[in-house]
Amino acid sequence: EWPETGRLALYLLGLRATCPLPEPGPQRLLVTWLKYYLEEDWAGSRRHGQPLTSYYQYSLGVLALCVHRKRVREEVIHRLLAAEHHGRFRHTGSSTVDTEAVAALAFTCLERERLVGSRLAAELQAARRRLRRRMVEAQDPDGFLGNVYSTPWAMQVFIATNTCRTQPAYSRAMAALLENLDAFTTAATMAQVLPVLHGRSYLDIASMRCQEEPDTLTPVSAEPPAEKLGNMTVRLVVECPEPRCPQHRLYDRTVSAPSGASLLDVLRAATMQGPPNFTFVTQDTSQGPFLSRVLGMEARQQQRSYWQLLTAPGTSLQMGVADYRPHDGETLILRLSEW
Repeated sequence: EWPETGRLALYLLGLRATCPLPEPGPQRLLVTWLKYYLEEDWAGSRRHGQPLTSYYQYSLGVLALCVHRKRVREEVIHRLLAAEHHGRFRHTGSSTVDTEAVAALAFTCLERERLVGSRLAAELQAARRRLRRRMVEAQDPDGFLGNVYSTPWAMQVFIATNTCRTQPAYSRAMAALLENLDAFTTAATMAQVLPVLHGRSYLDIASMRCQEEPDTLTPVSAEPPAEKLGNMTVRLVVECPEPRCPQHRLYDRTVSAPSGASLLDVLRAATMQGPPNFTFVTQDTSQGPFLSRVLGMEARQQQRSYWQLLTAPGTSLQMGVADYRPHDGETLILRLSEW
């Protein structure tokens, strides 16, 4: 069974933030499972040279254990330090800011909670400085640190290390974030950006005094958004690289969908507008629906492949299939890629 490192780590972070009743049994079991997943995850290094899932999920696991004030084996920490030192966080064609930020938060937490010795703490501090410097270097002209979704992670690092007031990159990132809050539509992405808007990081969860927390979890009724009238037409293209697919372009046709529809709605509309017949499968994840199979071609994490979402001619989308809303006349590309 594939390790659920990232999902369980996020659950444990959320559980700690909700100030649960003092029933240590279930929490202790979940922490034990996370430690087990970290070891199972690393078993993939014997074949791939990196965790079975990713360094992002691996770092999340270390961060969650630290926030729960649970010691992490030094070997586990050294694995992350070695990955940072040798530049192994990078994947082809993708930003590494989110991975670097989560690792930096984990390093900061381990040092702050005094869960490591002085020598290892010095190594963590030096690695954190390098990671923070690379995040600043990754800031784009719009102010994003990597992209819109990695920006809150990077900003949490500046908050956790008390450098947000002295770092100009932080102010520029906050301005960009405030102009693009509509990009955060899932529970997982909202959970990343909300602490930043209040000047907090996930490390603050470790020091919460739950007895003093007010009960503010009251439901809010929101009015449904006004429906947009009319239809739009988009061009949907499916690509698969050689040698896996001798026929590089597997699908190319226009699809009609209601104006304001999401990319997921467009894919659903395409299934009813053949021939040629269009098929796809999604999997539910903490980040929303994940596109796993298109026209029978499956993206396999074991093979480090995924369905990349692009808008022509080759701009990678920074949103998932349920979040991105195409505009009329746009060309959307689903490309089976490797990371």
